[in-house]
Amino acid sequence: MRWVGALLAAALVGLTGCGGGGAEPGASEEATLVLDFRPNAVHAGIYAALADGDYERAGIDLQVREPSASTDAPKLLAAGSAEFAILDIHDLAIARERGLDPVGVAAIVHRPLAAVIARDREAVRSPADLAGATVGVTGLPSDDAVLDSVLESEGVDPASVDRVTIGFDSVGALSAGRLDAATAFWNAEGVELRRLGVPTRELRVDDYGAPAYPELVLATSRRTLERDPGLVAGMVAATGRGYAAAAADPGAALDDLLDAVPALDPGSQRVQLDALLEADALRPGVGFDRQALAAWARWDARHEIVERPPRVDRVFELGLDDH
Repeated sequence: MRWVGALLAAALVGLTGCGGGGAEPGASEEATLVLDFRPNAVHAGIYAALADGDYERAGIDLQVREPSASTDAPKLLAAGSAEFAILDIHDLAIARERGLDPVGVAAIVHRPLAAVIARDREAVRSPADLAGATVGVTGLPSDDAVLDSVLESEGVDPASVDRVTIGFDSVGALSAGRLDAATAFWNAEGVELRRLGVPTRELRVDDYGAPAYPELVLATSRRTLERDPGLVAGMVAATGRGYAAAAADPGAALDDLLDAVPALDPGSQRVQLDALLEADALRPGVGFDRQALAAWARWDARHEIVERPPRVDRVFELGLDDH
């Protein structure tokens, strides 16, 4: 809706003019952010913004929650139990197709994190080498899309591989040699496999047929977007500042993450954050690329993650960033 975008733009101008504050001094609005998964390096900008007081200066008293399941967040947004959520972009599209109305308002991770990871980098040099291989998938529709896209990019018939549903045990299955390859996240399972000394080869999906879509997005409900555009604008601006800080000083952002979640392994999170920054997956800005989103919508429909291409202008509130 154009009027919502105008209100958000005006709110962002107000935030800039007030030095970043979205409320009167001393005033704050409570808001809950549900993560997509357990806290990890992809969330470094959020914890940097919390530690630096960016949300507080935007007039937001932000509480961060970990979901009990990856499907929780869209339901919590719809029920009004959370104002914001970090969503996998495919889950955002699926939730909307099922009748919910989450809206993406900022890009958190700017490129796909999915890959087909082969356990022997010498045996698998390209997707063509996967013909006849045994490949593990989680069972999620997006996994089949990733595998099909990688295979089809070099003319390999997706039916030529033996798919085995392994849930989320790609690290265990690959390190034990039970599979030739598996779909996984290169920033998490890929990093862990290398730490274990497994000589993997990563076939990242956006190098093999998929567009450079944002893997994770900050989302809100249509209701919150329309009723409280100032809150949404403040959240986007503060989150953008947090990711700018993480890109400028990764060590400090990592410390903020580890201080907030002491149970995390520092070594693993450091390598994950370095990998994300090196791949330009985490960036200072949180704005969307309209062309990338349009290509993603077509890709999701072509690979049957959703029945028809999502309407980009309805799924996302475009034109917002951290400035």
